Amino acid sequence: MSTYKRVNYREIEPVSGGMHFLREPLESEHVGVTITRCEPNWKSRPHDHTENGHEEIYVLIEGTATVVIDGESVGMETGDAVWIPPEATRQIRNDDEEAAFVLVSAPVSIEPEGDDAEWSTDGFIG
Repeated sequence: MSTYKRVNYREIEPVSGGMHFLREPLESEHVGVTITRCEPNWKSRPHDHTENGHEEIYVLIEGTATVVIDGESVGMETGDAVWIPPEATRQIRNDDEEAAFVLVSAPVSIEPEGDDAEWSTDGFIG
């Protein structure tokens, strides 16, 4: 029996305009990981995680983007990472070209169910 689980995010159906949720396919109980491919000029809904104590790390792996944290614009380039505490309001604002993030979260949030579901826990509405 294997002690690991492997998936390819491209094989996971995206939701909310390009978010590939990996927690369930990887059978992770404590860490959420999402690959987010942001179309040009895409924005997430501003949100925080005060109620659930959910902290996040955003790693930009392709392109440039801005993450607004408590009203402060944090410019990001490929390779940059930012940690965001639960009580901070956050929003991704993509620039004029496609960008890609790896979003790491703990404790995990529960992904939406169904074909028409929105990512309500995180506020990512594509």
